[in-house]
Amino acid sequence: METNIENIKLIECPRDAMQGLYDFIPTKRKIEYLNQLLKVGFDTIDAGSFVSPKAIPQMRDSAEVFDGIDWQNTSSKLLAIIANQRGASEAVNFKQISYLGYPLSLSETFQQRNTKRSIATAMENLKDIQELTIANDKTLVVYLSMGFGNPYNDPYDATFVQKFVEELDQLDVKVISLSDTIGVSNPTNISWIFEQLIPQYPHIEFGAHLHSNPATIWEKVDAAYSAGCRRFDGAIKGFGGCPMAKDDLVGNMVTEDMVSYFNQNSIGLGINKEAFEKAQQLALDVFPVR
Repeated sequence: METNIENIKLIECPRDAMQGLYDFIPTKRKIEYLNQLLKVGFDTIDAGSFVSPKAIPQMRDSAEVFDGIDWQNTSSKLLAIIANQRGASEAVNFKQISYLGYPLSLSETFQQRNTKRSIATAMENLKDIQELTIANDKTLVVYLSMGFGNPYNDPYDATFVQKFVEELDQLDVKVISLSDTIGVSNPTNISWIFEQLIPQYPHIEFGAHLHSNPATIWEKVDAAYSAGCRRFDGAIKGFGGCPMAKDDLVGNMVTEDMVSYFNQNSIGLGINKEAFEKAQQLALDVFPVR
């Protein structure tokens, strides 16, 4: 079967997988794992964050981690999450970082709970962060959390989402990733939102940062891909994500399953199979097995 070479971007998110863990992962182990991921062939590695250590204690060593990464011998780019201008000011000093990721919620309730700021204030902060990002030759990635709906009865429809995207477009944001913060996405609304946005804003790169249980991964990837999305976030073994009812975990999209989907559909990814398998084994030493 002939392989179809497309510009699919897989974004591996160890930062997202690590940040909620109670036990601190030693810095040396983080660096070892990230260096292995850099050999796989992912487009981007979400490797750390510059946020308050009181809020995310697991990421308090991100500066040391970025300094320890073997970033000069890889084709993968590095991304760091920032929550405000202070974090952005710190992150832009690292020449190894290409992308700054900024979470912005479509839900006012979640924005207040998550950052204790309003959406309006967060958008004002974003203007300053974008200026800083551009001045330092970085690229801003805005993660629109609650991107596929919310449980708070806050506004959510096509017009509402497009309003946010239009504001981001006016700020010259080039990459917007729709994030399913609590696992509410399904193939129907995934297709719907990407079909609304991608044709209207062909100059913006739209991504999917989805959460899923293992049974629905392929159908969610297929829905986003069929609607034109070509940027996908995931985490090896599906680590991270949101705890749900009883013993079920809706985690990050399992990277191995996404790779299997694209391989099954003869869509080339440029993944180094041996390095990928080694990263999967190493992940078992980094994360608690669930």
